[in-house]
Amino acid sequence: MMRTIEIFMVALIIFGAFAITSYFAVLPSPRDISGLNLRELALSTLETLDVNGDLGRTVFTNNSDPSWTSLQIALSASLPPNVVYNFSTYDILTSPDGIVTYNLVKSFSNSRSGLGVSSDSSSYVVESSDVKFSATPQKIGESMGKNINLYILNCNDANGWWITGYTAQSLASDLRTLLSPYFRTTILVNSTSQLGQLLNGTALSGERLQDAVVINTFGEAVPIPAGYYATQGYDSGSRSYAKYTYILGQKVNQYNWTWVSIVGYPLYYVTNTVTFAGTQNSWGLYGMRMVGTDGGEGPSGLNAFLRGLDGQSFSYNSNGIASDVGVVQFTWNASYYSNYYGIYPSPYQTATRALPASILNTYHLSVLPRSYIFQIKSNYIAGATYRHQDSGITRGSLTAIGLTRTPDVRVTALGLLQHYRPTIYKSEFGAGGTSRLVVLQLAQQGGA
Repeated sequence: MMRTIEIFMVALIIFGAFAITSYFAVLPSPRDISGLNLRELALSTLETLDVNGDLGRTVFTNNSDPSWTSLQIALSASLPPNVVYNFSTYDILTSPDGIVTYNLVKSFSNSRSGLGVSSDSSSYVVESSDVKFSATPQKIGESMGKNINLYILNCNDANGWWITGYTAQSLASDLRTLLSPYFRTTILVNSTSQLGQLLNGTALSGERLQDAVVINTFGEAVPIPAGYYATQGYDSGSRSYAKYTYILGQKVNQYNWTWVSIVGYPLYYVTNTVTFAGTQNSWGLYGMRMVGTDGGEGPSGLNAFLRGLDGQSFSYNSNGIASDVGVVQFTWNASYYSNYYGIYPSPYQTATRALPASILNTYHLSVLPRSYIFQIKSNYIAGATYRHQDSGITRGSLTAIGLTRTPDVRVTALGLLQHYRPTIYKSEFGAGGTSRLVVLQLAQQGGA
């Protein structure tokens, strides 16, 4: 009996406490519980009204223009029935000393009594369609105090390989369009003799040779000048032109060039339509031959180049090092810089000539994290810029893009830009009469 009384008393105390708390508690109104996020609603409404540029066009018209009435109708139709608004637009003015002021241009509302303290708002900047805002790219090397020039091989006496559907000359034109805004000087190398002149250390137009970027548009083939390079570049012991690619690697080291291979297996063939007029590359294309022994063993070209770049003695090595790794994907950096520079190749590519990561140690190479174009796959690198390091100093680089034909030179352009990272200087909003600030203030009516 005593236990029953105790239980009854406890229940009575709990019930009494609940009743007293309920009496004095201040509960939120239903409107506050289920209220809209007015700030987000205001911003999304403005963005919707401007999706086709209609809002931007209207706010720059005369205050009596009929488009303002259309805007009010569209605004009312875009909002819930119990939401009232105040719409204002301001002209943005910037004084010579940088002080920004906002002058009211026009304002209207669908509420007669005001919006009250519970309102919220969002702002949105629109620019005049009559004004063109420009973007000026920084020149590569400018931030380092260097004048870095761009050479694009455009030799009329050479043939390309693994550039199916294109000619080296058409690729050269495309690359010039994509990259010339980022270089102080862009020069097309129009013959193998001009290439020989560069390799000899003589400028074509009085430009600076040191630190230049040299793009080979001939795919897996590399133009070879006649004379010295066709003579000294031939190794009678191995009966190959691997000695030429070795000398090429030495020149890249000497002048601190960035040598760029746009597709496939780099330096697999040598090409000169006069020197090799009667020689074909084993696939029926005359004017070129494989680098290796008696026109075979193409991998020897890259091996010799890397030895020359690294300052090692010449040694003939025909072992292939590239591998087929299938589909590869952009790195985060490549995706970021693709958006930054407005160059949009497919982020997924097929790589059948990816290079092993082991060459980093073998030839004293390094890759900056930002310079990987594709994610490393099975310890192979499908696209990156390799810097040769000597006592911490860069002495020559190789950009190798080991993708399957057909070449997409946008990948080449993106790889170089994300490696050098020139800044894009964009014009700023705020010039008088070119930008206006739109403010949409909202409040909710009704509810208990």
